[in-house]
Amino acid sequence: MIIERVKDTVRRYRLLISNDKVLLGVSGGPDSVTLLYLLNSLKKEFKLKLHIAHLDHRLRKDSYQDREFVEHLGRKLNIPVTSSQINIKEISKRGSLEEIARNARLAFFFKVAKDIKAKKIALGHNLDDQAETVLMRILRGTGLYGLAGILPKRNIAGFWIIRPLIEVRRKDIEAFLKRKNIRPRIDASNLEDIYFRNKIRNRLMPLLAKDYNKNIKEVLCNMAQGVGYDYDYLSRAAQRAMKQLKYKINLKKFVHLHPAMQRLAIRFNIAKVKGDTRRLTFQHIKEVEDLIFNRPVNSVVDLPKGVSAVKKKHSLIFYHR
Repeated sequence: MIIERVKDTVRRYRLLISNDKVLLGVSGGPDSVTLLYLLNSLKKEFKLKLHIAHLDHRLRKDSYQDREFVEHLGRKLNIPVTSSQINIKEISKRGSLEEIARNARLAFFFKVAKDIKAKKIALGHNLDDQAETVLMRILRGTGLYGLAGILPKRNIAGFWIIRPLIEVRRKDIEAFLKRKNIRPRIDASNLEDIYFRNKIRNRLMPLLAKDYNKNIKEVLCNMAQGVGYDYDYLSRAAQRAMKQLKYKINLKKFVHLHPAMQRLAIRFNIAKVKGDTRRLTFQHIKEVEDLIFNRPVNSVVDLPKGVSAVKKKHSLIFYHR
């Protein structure tokens, strides 16, 4: 049963503890609606306090109906709802529509969570999302961090992002909704091959399952879990090795590290300045390595989002240019 799978995931990754106040990001789609009903059914067992957050991106003319649907669910289940809207199209000229929408959504969730004093934010990513994400990153090019995929539990900006459905298949979510006679909102754009993820979901994944490995989704998710553990261990070791100065790398210590640790140290320091490592490619890491080992003192490498690295006599310094 889907509820037992979720409870197993919750316990294994310690996603919830007694008396947690949890903010649920609910779009109105199948995944988030299933998450809402399942966590509501666990409310008494875990003594949870639930609150729903919904952000209308205004990407479709009828998107207001998603908000109305989510607010109706809140009243039906007696769970408070905080909703808002933003015109993503107006600000998407400054970058990727998907990335801006994701960042706006997270910022909204963080604000609501802070207002209601919730430390955990539950999102509805499932096993299929995990497999698609890993495959997308393989095709675009990635390292250990990207191969780790979507983590069941991750701390961002002081809040715990939890994903109780991360080991549940999409077909089981659909079966649950059908069995409960629950009709979620459906975003028709997910059925079209407009975005890269949709092409993976609608065309490549079925091809791989049909002609290469019928268990491709499980294979990708198992790989992500294994890599996730490896990355977590290495990242902690790298942080201990390079904890001396913020925004700086001590070059004398750096040159004695294993190459895997060196690259993690570079990523961590860029993330400290930039806030994340999005748009950071393998080529960027290689440029920083070349700066360290081959270029003269005071040489500079420019990185994405206005971040640069300058080589000094004894250190490498990252800064906003």
